[in-house]
Amino acid sequence: MATESQDKAPIIVIKKIKKGGHGAHGGAWKIAYADFVTAMMAFFLLMWLLGSTSEGDLKGISEFFNSPLKVAMLGGSGAGDATALIKGGGTNLSKSAGQEMRGGKPDKNVSLEAAKEKVAEDEAKKLSKLKSEIEAMVDASTEMRQFKNQIRLDITQEGLRIQIVDEKNRPMFDSGSAALKGYMRDILTQITRLLNEVDNKITLSGHTDSQPYAMGERGYSNWELSADRANASRREMTNAGLEDRKVLRVVGLASSVPLVKEDPMHPTNRRIAITVMNKRAEEAVVTQSLPGEADTAVMDRDKAAENRR
Repeated sequence: MATESQDKAPIIVIKKIKKGGHGAHGGAWKIAYADFVTAMMAFFLLMWLLGSTSEGDLKGISEFFNSPLKVAMLGGSGAGDATALIKGGGTNLSKSAGQEMRGGKPDKNVSLEAAKEKVAEDEAKKLSKLKSEIEAMVDASTEMRQFKNQIRLDITQEGLRIQIVDEKNRPMFDSGSAALKGYMRDILTQITRLLNEVDNKITLSGHTDSQPYAMGERGYSNWELSADRANASRREMTNAGLEDRKVLRVVGLASSVPLVKEDPMHPTNRRIAITVMNKRAEEAVVTQSLPGEADTAVMDRDKAAENRR
């Protein structure tokens, strides 16, 4: 009887589940990610170093890695036998053919002069192009073509000089006044649009003929009139969109610098000169290291007065 009850007792099955079956997806990815981050950091550090290295240094480094082992160790073309005790050493990587040779020093003056000449050459090309654009603008516009004889362009030591001169029957200003004529406003507006395409600073100078004002020496004279006309031209160009920071100097020269020297009363002596300055002229005006147009005119006037004495 007991045996029969034991045969009918329920069978109990115990299942044991083993955890951690994803061993392949453990912490290995963290190591790979850390290696990736380290590599990226090293890459960006390398890019930063290359970006902050001068062109001469880059050429020297490039020559070093391109040189054969024998040249790199024993010196020669492209590696240098330079200023260190170790063959192939040296600290100056500014040479285009490698490092500095023993006893040789880089000629900084030559490099600086070459750089200045390159800048001056590029500026001359830019100003020459601007001159051509102004000439093309005048020829292409029916409105501007009638003023072609009154717009004179030339390249000077200071830069591109744009002179807008009076004609006998077509003055730019009211007689004895700084009020601009309508066509003078149009000329300045068209020129301003082209001047905005270059970064060069400009100077404006006003000029008159030698017709004196009554009592001008003690009151309002050609000096005040020429300065007022130059400043009126500046205001008109500013209204046309010229940035005020581009104006470096506004001067009135009266009749001290005539365009037609043999005829001081000639109408073309009454003019506005706009000079698009090159970098050398800008520095000269800022530092006053070189005489400008106004200074030259004052010196010439003083010298003439001394000769009369």
